[in-house]
Amino acid sequence: MKISLIDPPVPFGRPPKAPLFLEYLGALTGRVAPDAEIEFFDPQFYPFSVEKIDADLVGICGSRIVTLPWVYRVADALRKRGIRVVLGGFNPTALPEEAKTHADAVVLGEAESVWGEVLLDAKKGKLKPFYQGEPLPLENLPLPIRLNGYKFHSIFTARGCPYQCPFCALTWFYGKTIRYRPIDEVVKEVDALPGNFYWNNDGNIWASNLQRAIDLFTALKGSKKNWLGYGDLRAVQTPVGDKLLKSARESGLISLWLGCDEKFTPEIEKDKVAYAPKLQRRSEEAIKKIKDQGIDIILAAILGKRTDNSENFEKVVELSERLGVIIHPFLLVPYPGTTLYQEYEPFLYHKNWEFYNGSYALFEHPQLSAREREEKFFTTAFKLLSLKRIFKHIFEIPFSVFPNTHLTFLMRELPVRRGMKIAYQRWQNERTKKENCFSSA
Repeated sequence: MKISLIDPPVPFGRPPKAPLFLEYLGALTGRVAPDAEIEFFDPQFYPFSVEKIDADLVGICGSRIVTLPWVYRVADALRKRGIRVVLGGFNPTALPEEAKTHADAVVLGEAESVWGEVLLDAKKGKLKPFYQGEPLPLENLPLPIRLNGYKFHSIFTARGCPYQCPFCALTWFYGKTIRYRPIDEVVKEVDALPGNFYWNNDGNIWASNLQRAIDLFTALKGSKKNWLGYGDLRAVQTPVGDKLLKSARESGLISLWLGCDEKFTPEIEKDKVAYAPKLQRRSEEAIKKIKDQGIDIILAAILGKRTDNSENFEKVVELSERLGVIIHPFLLVPYPGTTLYQEYEPFLYHKNWEFYNGSYALFEHPQLSAREREEKFFTTAFKLLSLKRIFKHIFEIPFSVFPNTHLTFLMRELPVRRGMKIAYQRWQNERTKKENCFSSA
């Protein structure tokens, strides 16, 4: 059986990182169907044409909501040619009936427990509409097939998250309980990675089990590879925070993504307002601790919430300057499946997923119009991602981690800035179309 796996392109580009979906599902396919012929497609970086696909079954990742229109168009075109299509990932799981209208089968949840069944049914010509994946222990996983032609590759070491943030899909998709991969298997995979830098795709690199994180970082020390990960400040503020940071840095951590939330710009109930300065001070002290270890920080700032006002946009720029960190801003996206989506659904303007990319206002706001929020967002974004700010930050990164951290920073930030310029141009074009439409009416 011929199987094609496709990772859809994102509208505004991405760093030259191999899609883990292709690499991991390819390896899983090889394990459960060793006689299958597998072909990989990444239209972000390589030419792609529906007409050139020659397969009995096509699997497409639907985990990025902004790519769903592309996914549906390609799936529909493939099915017209008589090729069967399976969709999976966060959004097909959250929107199963919608996804099913564009696919022969939809995998809900994690694929490990059902992928073999999907392929067997496809071989028999008897695909079921839905396959419900179950969370399994993360032991003895197949080593991903590492694709050539990419600067970066990625791994994961755990699934699940106990924090249940209302805007995040990790908890409802993977569960509240964190499942960990055996440390020796993670080390084996890292040692086998090409190159000397990788991304850790875990939602939180230390989560709630800090001793396990320390043990993992200690074991990775011998890999002599640098890496980027996603974390939070809770762990840094614990009694073992210093030990945790030291072991993380020694393992090769050079860049850390953090959420920029109420700890920095508090929105606290009236009876707790006295604690706001203390919370902010503790968070900023934790930021300083991380930077002192030579770990570069990127903050992700979500703007335009229904509780935000125009000052929130300005505070983010001031925060970037005060802390000496790079901030990536996003307008709030209520992702299907999250509790935030349930809360915001009555206020949504539409469900045209191609606009759910973090640069459009998607819901009614009690104070600010959609136009005001979008204009403030782009003004803020270009201040945060100006060339002056980017090159200034080069000198805010400690020289002790030169040149790896500095070069990695530029390779990450310059594509982000370019993507923001593309997003702005698209937004201007959309606005012009609307204005011309109204003027001619």
